[in-house]
Amino acid sequence: MASGLLGCRVLSAFRLLSVSLYRSVLFTQNRDKKRWLRPYLRQLERKRLLEGPPPPTPRSQQPNWDYEAEIQAFCVRLHETFTMDLLKTAFVNACYIKSEETRRQNLGLDKQAVALNLKNNQELSDIGASFAHTYLTNCFKDAYPEMPLEGVTAIIAFLTNPELICHVARNLGFEDLTLSSEFPVPQNVLQCTFNAVLGALLQSKGPQRTEIFIRDFLITQLIGKDLFDVWTVVNPMGLLVDELAKRNISAPEPRLTRQSGVSTVMPLYFVGLYCDKKLLAEGPGETMLAAEEEVARVALRKLYGYTDNRRPWDYFTPRQELRTVKAVNNN
Repeated sequence: MASGLLGCRVLSAFRLLSVSLYRSVLFTQNRDKKRWLRPYLRQLERKRLLEGPPPPTPRSQQPNWDYEAEIQAFCVRLHETFTMDLLKTAFVNACYIKSEETRRQNLGLDKQAVALNLKNNQELSDIGASFAHTYLTNCFKDAYPEMPLEGVTAIIAFLTNPELICHVARNLGFEDLTLSSEFPVPQNVLQCTFNAVLGALLQSKGPQRTEIFIRDFLITQLIGKDLFDVWTVVNPMGLLVDELAKRNISAPEPRLTRQSGVSTVMPLYFVGLYCDKKLLAEGPGETMLAAEEEVARVALRKLYGYTDNRRPWDYFTPRQELRTVKAVNNN
């Protein structure tokens, strides 16, 4: 009896002690949520909107950059073999040499340390630009002998446009290797670098490999381009009349061949051009005047051989051999 009473008292005392202990301990629930993270990210986003994006950084100023390895990789990527000294010179622009010498002078270096023993790429750029213009002129004159000089000049101007050359150069990795005083590299500097690489390839491997390089990376930019997308002709009907007169063909006579939806907001007219009672070309338009201009362009494409279904160029047979074969067959 006494032992049972003692046990009850001990148990009650233990319960009171545990309750007092529980009341003195403060429990906090942790769900691994950082309450400071969302306001911090919101503040960073607000700061980014106020200050704008950070300025672009050249690849050469970022980690894991090896200029020698990148030069070697550039040659392998293009499947070309350059003379390394010429290729390195092709990427050095005059603005970079001037800015680097100015930076060294501001650091207080002596005159011997300020001067850089580097040669700029201006000479190589002139050689490459001259060769590219000559090759493109001869190439398109041989490919489209019926096209006048104005059309050939317009195509060459399109292919040598600074925007197109810079687009090709950036996609080939020229911008990362170009030594320039500004970044992103300006258009004129990048165009000069591209022409300098052409000059370096010309002096390294000769004209044949340089022609293949121009064919693969410049002439291919004409894929999907219409002739009159690159050559602006104000009066196509007048040009067509002049071209037919040179070939002793009578003046074309436009006639309405078909029409649809004339009384609607989207009419469609088809006009055909007839020469000596033969259909020369047919073209559509929303108005009669637009249809006449379009059919004149269609006829000009046929005369010049620049149609959408024209035969692709045969790059495997030289043009001179083709001329010889044609002359022998004609005789």
